[in-house]
Amino acid sequence: MAVETTYTVTGMTCGHCAASVREEISEIGGVTAVDVNVETGAVTVTSDADLTRDDVSAAVSEAGYTLA
Repeated sequence: MAVETTYTVTGMTCGHCAASVREEISEIGGVTAVDVNVETGAVTVTSDADLTRDDVSAAVSEAGYTLA
């Protein structure tokens, strides 16, 4: 069963920002889709199982942004 969770990421301003966040979060095991809205900062992650907030936060930090 797919689990969908929406997070808010701060600091994104362009498509390149969104691509960086999408790429890093996609590397977390079990992630099947990542949808990023630069204007609102909303990042919706679809995965096969629950993800820890720490895993998502670490991926967002790796991309150079902050999980709100």
